[in-house]
Amino acid sequence: MEVGNNITTVTTSVLLGLSNNPQIQALLFVLFLGIYLLTLMGNLTMLLVIRADSHLHTSMYFFLSHLSFLDAFYSSIIVPKLLENLLSKWKTISPLECFTQISLVIFSEATEACLLSVMAYDWFQAVCHPLLYVVAMNRKVCTGLVGASWAIGVGTGLVNSILLDQQHFCGPNLVHSFACKLPPVLLLACSDPYISIASILTTMAVLGLGTLVLFLGSYTCIIMTALGINSATGQRKIFSTCFSHFLVVTIFYGSGVFRYMTPAFGSALEQVLSVKYSVVTPLLNPLIYSLKNQEVKAAFKRVLARKPRLTF
Repeated sequence: MEVGNNITTVTTSVLLGLSNNPQIQALLFVLFLGIYLLTLMGNLTMLLVIRADSHLHTSMYFFLSHLSFLDAFYSSIIVPKLLENLLSKWKTISPLECFTQISLVIFSEATEACLLSVMAYDWFQAVCHPLLYVVAMNRKVCTGLVGASWAIGVGTGLVNSILLDQQHFCGPNLVHSFACKLPPVLLLACSDPYISIASILTTMAVLGLGTLVLFLGSYTCIIMTALGINSATGQRKIFSTCFSHFLVVTIFYGSGVFRYMTPAFGSALEQVLSVKYSVVTPLLNPLIYSLKNQEVKAAFKRVLARKPRLTF
């Protein structure tokens, strides 16, 4: 990060973390390491099962495989550095590391918001237009929607990162968080952070509200269609099938809203919400989709029963 003349340059930042108590740090290390390993195992297992079982080669599981990869990726952005700092006396992070972490966090969150709205649109087509579903959600369309989601995520991360790079950081260098994220880091800027703040608020308004509107619109149509079905069994099947995705979206948006609406001053509430959003949520998604989904359970059993020869 460049600064003007006669301004001291911050060469390293200190992540204040969650606690200074060595015993609590050791306990948190074991807890977060276990959550991280379970997150990787759950999401990578989901990826493997979807790839290995032909019954899951549908648009829904195609989107879910990208979501699983993204959750594992997002967790790997945050948790390894958190674990390192829990064991380290000097909880420092270089400007490049901090800048990279912020960029990847913004990219991951934006991409996940797009993927979740795409999955809602997929459910809308399956429930409301079942006869046209195969045509409307063919392989080319699905690939295009996923590609657009990743492209929007990359673009969002780049724009906000470039604007952040224009800020001057001359001290203090204490980040009131266990990870480098935009709100607490912007508090350290010596220059006027107006443009960066305006950019992230615009991103949240356009991307966050845009994907939320698409999600709400899709599910409104799904509920209306389900209620119009005379068969109680049909209604139950629709609601049961859509419940997992609805729960994941609720957790994602609910955690995100509370996280970013909480002042970034390192309060206990802000830290708890950050841990919930950054560490716990990526673990919940594969659990929700696998525990409530009979197709995934059946596919997992088929993969375990198969001889160990998988083609990639």
